[in-house]
This record gives sequence, structure tokens and C-alpha cells, in this order.
Amino acid sequence: MGMFDPFVDQWKVVRQLTPARLRELANAQLSELLEKEAQRARPHVETLTRRYPSAGPRELSQHCIDTKKNVASVVGAVTGVFGVVTVPVDLAGMVYLQLSLLTEVATVYKVSLRHERERTELLDLFGYANGIGPVTRASPRVLGSLAALVLSRGGLKTLSRAMPLVAAPISAYLNNQHVQQVGDVAVRHYDGWGRAHEKAARASGE
Repeated sequence: MGMFDPFVDQWKVVRQLTPARLRELANAQLSELLEKEAQRARPHVETLTRRYPSAGPRELSQHCIDTKKNVASVVGAVTGVFGVVTVPVDLAGMVYLQLSLLTEVATVYKVSLRHERERTELLDLFGYANGIGPVTRASPRVLGSLAALVLSRGGLKTLSRAMPLVAAPISAYLNNQHVQQVGDVAVRHYDGWGRAHEKAARASGE
């Protein structure tokens, strides 16, 4: 039964990305969204830890990345219902997957995301991973505005491939390359954070 767990995990995410749900996500407050994602990520990471008891943070993070890559491969069928005019809404699905992944990797490295500073750091990671630099300077408040910011600043350089009425489906863009890239950025950042935290703890005698 356990071997089917990864499929169940990714199918739960796919089922949330219906057209109606994507519209809701586009209007979701980022602070509330990240808080909910952090709450969802904790039991998910605990399940992964039990499933792979010998895995370190990097391996656990890769399991999170792999799940999101599988979701990305089918989300194109969902977002394909939108036209080019609604690309910012279309992008909301892409942005949500990335924020969800970043939240999971942060949770693997025991970053709580309860504080504004930690959430700001995560949003900036999102910006760097998408090639648009620190996001918090633009202060987007909702997911849709963050997606529009990515579009307006030229992030996701091959965006034309993600427009369902123009070229390849969105999954072709997200699958493997970009999801892995976002995950790698998060792992590099939080891996360094984890080592610094351990060093400080040893120095203080904790």
C-alpha cells in the first residue's frame, strides 16, 4: 500500500488545481497562503521522514521536488482551459506549485515560516529562482499579482512555451527543468542556513 503513497500525494495536489481553484488561488493573500502551505507541509514532511528514515534533508527535499515535477506534468491539462488573455491566472497555477515546493523544502530544513522575516525570505527565493530578483521590494499581496509580476519582469524566459493556445502545454515547461531549478535554489539556500544554525548552536553549547 505504501508504494502508492507518492501517487496519492501528487493526485491530491492536481485535484486542487481545477479552474475554479486556480481563480481562488489568484486572489489568495500570500501571507495566508504561505501559512496554510506551512501547515500542510509539516505532516507531509513527517510522512516522508517516516517513509525514508535514513534520508537527509537533501534527499527528502528531492522527494518533494519529484512529487511537484510529476504534478507539473499533468497540470497542463488543467490550465489548458484558459486562453492567452488569462495568462496571469494561468501562471497562478505555476506560482502556486513553486511556493508549495519552497514551503516544503523550508519545512524539511526546520524553518517554521511563522515569522514575517522567514516568509519574506521564501518569497525572495522564489524571485531569484525565476530570474526576477527580490520579490518583496515590489510587495505583491496576492498570488495573482505575484504571477503578473513574474510576467511583467520577464521571468520564466520561455513563457511562450507555457501559453496553451500558442505552443507547448504548460507541463512541458514546468516538468523537470524549472521545478528542479526552483527546488535546487531552495536546497542550496536552506542547506547553508542549516549548517550556520548548527554551528551557532554548538558555539552556544546547546
